[in-house]
Amino acid sequence: MVLKKTFRYLSEYIQVAFGIVLASIGLKAFLLPNGFLDGGVTGIALLVRSFVDINLSYLLIIFSIPFLILGYYTVSKRIVVKSIISIMGLAFFIHFENFATITDDKLLISIFGGLFLGSGIGIAIRNGSVLDGSEILGIYLNDKFGFSIGQVILIFNIILFSITAYLLSVEVALYSILTYIVTAKVTDLTIEGFEDFIGVTIVSKEFLEIKVAIMKELGAGLTTYKGSKGFGSQGTQEDFDIIHTIINRIDIKKMHRIIADIDQNAFIVEFDVNNVKGGVLRHYLDKKKNKILPKI
Repeated sequence: MVLKKTFRYLSEYIQVAFGIVLASIGLKAFLLPNGFLDGGVTGIALLVRSFVDINLSYLLIIFSIPFLILGYYTVSKRIVVKSIISIMGLAFFIHFENFATITDDKLLISIFGGLFLGSGIGIAIRNGSVLDGSEILGIYLNDKFGFSIGQVILIFNIILFSITAYLLSVEVALYSILTYIVTAKVTDLTIEGFEDFIGVTIVSKEFLEIKVAIMKELGAGLTTYKGSKGFGSQGTQEDFDIIHTIINRIDIKKMHRIIADIDQNAFIVEFDVNNVKGGVLRHYLDKKKNKILPKI
């Protein structure tokens, strides 16, 4: 069990490292040498880099700090820690690695720069980490005010590209918008819909322990249904709870670990959720007051 968990963690960090390499290629081989921007924190760092002679690595770390602090109160501590490691790794790799400029064609720069960057961001998110703090801002405003993550990031980048058009040029802003669109689409394809919620139904003999673990460790609300099972008409009937919860995709691997640590034979059904209204999707435990999480 310990060996399997260690291998799982190691696999996640290896994949995140691969995502960092891809994002670095997109930045150093395409966007940075040609003065193009992306959205989010990376875009802010690239924009500031156009006016001040400060290494991009330092700017990425500086501008990520407020979002990581926000993430401390928004997402799980594990995601924040992994995100800090990922952002530091990205900054480190960008600082010491120099890729040769591959092309001067502006269209190719926008497309392939966004492709590499989006792939890197998507792989990181799939493994419970972020390379750009704007996703954390989106999650926070979604929890606080109900705005969708996509809307928050879109508004954030509209402001950023408007500033780019004013300070640099309309042409750079337009190519940067194209880069952002490619990055966003590739990220979505990589993580299969980061902005969407996912529904999870769990059937297990250890339903009580799993239920408590999901609420305490994941901080997700849930609903339970009464069920029964037996083998045919002559089988012994046994009552149990069926657990139903809705979480963000970024938390799905952590949920798998929680369930596997309690019952490796648990029956789990996952399904896409297009829209959610009402109820409590996430409610964080107040450790000082030991609040109990409400059900959905």
